[in-house]
Amino acid sequence: MKRLAVLTSGGDAQGMNAAVRSVVRTALAMDAEIYGIERGYAGLLDEDITPMTSASVGGIVLRGGTMLRTARCQAFFERKNQIQAADILRKHGIDGLVVIGGDGSVQGAEVLTHLGIPTVTVPGTIDNDMHGTDETIGHDTAVNVVVSAVSRIRDSASAHERAAIVEVMGRFAGHIALDAGLACGAEYILVPEVSFERETLARSLEAQMKLGRTNSIIICAEGAGDARSLGEWLKEHTKIDVCTTTLGFIQRGGQPTARDCQLGSVLGACAVTALLRGETGALIGMHRGRVRILPYEEAKKEKEPFRRDLYDLAVMLGATGME
Repeated sequence: MKRLAVLTSGGDAQGMNAAVRSVVRTALAMDAEIYGIERGYAGLLDEDITPMTSASVGGIVLRGGTMLRTARCQAFFERKNQIQAADILRKHGIDGLVVIGGDGSVQGAEVLTHLGIPTVTVPGTIDNDMHGTDETIGHDTAVNVVVSAVSRIRDSASAHERAAIVEVMGRFAGHIALDAGLACGAEYILVPEVSFERETLARSLEAQMKLGRTNSIIICAEGAGDARSLGEWLKEHTKIDVCTTTLGFIQRGGQPTARDCQLGSVLGACAVTALLRGETGALIGMHRGRVRILPYEEAKKEKEPFRRDLYDLAVMLGATGME
């Protein structure tokens, strides 16, 4: 292999730029040409392919987002477009492709592999819910953003003797809510993996406030229910003032943490090395603190479990009375 390409796909995640930088400079250091594909699979279908140099990725390592931009491409689900994408890569002489993204991005990479294009995927999603890896680029930064926001929200909630609901991302997984909630000492953590009753939450919240608590933080993953609806319901069924904040896309933006910069750099370099060694059709992920190259078929069988032990610890430390 002497001509590689890299793209970022799906939702952006802090640390993607560090991974792109690492892919580009590792490829150049190993005497391979490297091309950037703009806007993920959509850009691939549009043949938006540009040669990259070391200077192309200068100064991006601490920037959020992705310099290659990203997109969700429904057209790529169609077989004819998948075949077209593989043909485009061959037309441009691309010998191997590094994909940076989440589970949907892995599926696209696997399709291309079956069509004869060597690929590897670097896991990038703030939700940390990908198959085949313990850790994903962007998660650590998103958690730190939530912790910082809760610190500010708690100050205001305490001043007004309120309960505060903070909605965080996580439609299908509660890893951000759990990790941030435990780190910032949230009194309640609501996640898709653990059911809860509004009535139980209301009784517990009232009991805590009667004991003299001046504020209470409820972190709610979006997949656990609508935070604003919950806030209105709690106002109606308790005598407690409840404010609701939806953090939204601020969890994806801004400077990545040192951990996400390191993770992007390490996984990006390993992705290039794997391609050049002929180890393709694989996820370049983390397992028990070490980099692991796992074939796509095997990666599908492994799902990062919800840490119920951490959830139970958070319940105990928050003294929520929810269980």
